[in-house]
Amino acid sequence: MKIQFYDIGSVNENELKFAVISAIYKGRWLYVRHKKRKSWEIPGGHREPGEIINETAKRELFEETGCKEVDLVPICDYSMDDSVSKIFGRLYLARVKEIGQLPISEIDEVKLFDNLPNNLTYLEIQPKLFEKTLTFIEDCEGLYLK
Repeated sequence: MKIQFYDIGSVNENELKFAVISAIYKGRWLYVRHKKRKSWEIPGGHREPGEIINETAKRELFEETGCKEVDLVPICDYSMDDSVSKIFGRLYLARVKEIGQLPISEIDEVKLFDNLPNNLTYLEIQPKLFEKTLTFIEDCEGLYLK
């Protein structure tokens, strides 16, 4: 799986099929566990018809974590290329202020971590997204970790 990163605005928004969100809550990384898996992943999902990508990110973050209040910032767009197809998504950073009850969804558990979990669902992708998020935070002088 080849992953390539792009500046926001480099990819036509109509091409963006999903949003994933690196979320921080109370100074820790927020990960979710799907009901059908035993591994951890960052919140995210596919864009609904007629939805703008920022709405996708907010909706998915709520559906998968119960997040009620958040500061959400786009980090970059990226593509995943498995040599058969290339799909585009957008990576966000979320500074979660308040979490409510987890809605009924495919998510079974939400957990906070001090660092990237060892047991990841998408091992080829998530470490790269995590590194991209850390670089973004460093470039913003730690503004989003406060």
